[in-house]
Amino acid sequence: MFELDVLQIEQWVSALLLPFFRVASFFMAVPLLGSQLINARVRLMLALAVSFVVAPLLPAMPAIDGLSINTYLVIGQQILVGAMLGFLFQVFYQVFVLGGQIIAMQMGLGFASMTDPTNGISVVMLGQFYLTLIMMIFISLNGHLVMVEILVRSFDVVPVSLSALDRESYWKIAMAGSWMFSAAMLMALPAVTALLVVNMAFGIMSRAAPQLNILAVGFPFTMVLGLFINWVNLGGFLDQYMRISSFVLDYIEHLFL
Repeated sequence: MFELDVLQIEQWVSALLLPFFRVASFFMAVPLLGSQLINARVRLMLALAVSFVVAPLLPAMPAIDGLSINTYLVIGQQILVGAMLGFLFQVFYQVFVLGGQIIAMQMGLGFASMTDPTNGISVVMLGQFYLTLIMMIFISLNGHLVMVEILVRSFDVVPVSLSALDRESYWKIAMAGSWMFSAAMLMALPAVTALLVVNMAFGIMSRAAPQLNILAVGFPFTMVLGLFINWVNLGGFLDQYMRISSFVLDYIEHLFL
């Protein structure tokens, strides 16, 4: 007769629930799935389905006691690890949003803002355009599959235990925002430099001929020139995406090693 004891049931439950906490927290924080456009119940159902699929591929889960403090500490760490992975992908997306905002402020389109439906905040239209473009490129290049692969591989690199991460890894996660600003500035540097040269030229003209109304001419000219520069930059947008995404993937790979 087939019999089950409490220990076997606990091991079966832990083999599914421990990965589920990391997968669910990852889906709550990652772009596309972690936005307000997708209901939280849908994300939880998707996380449960992914946990069922990937559970046989994961290493053996540790033996846990459902009423011990260590079990809740392990669960908290799994939630933290999944949220950190999702945060890194969020930083990757916000690089392009921040770059678009920098360019828009320089070309005079900082006042043209709209509500971002994914985050529920007001952003510059150029940043929203870059965000939509990066989402389309990300999905067309199977970036969503890469996210799931990284999540599954994280169980091999960062196993389910209390001693999985050290203090240095948490510090690297906290400092991930530093290269977000540097990458955004590097992306916006050509357009910012060109617009700076134009503004300097208008400044020289206003000093040489004060009777000219440079403000009435310079503002629309700067805006049109900024739109032209953005149109030219779209030709190299894919190369910028590949370079930044490669850096992000290498960053994630060396983060937990």
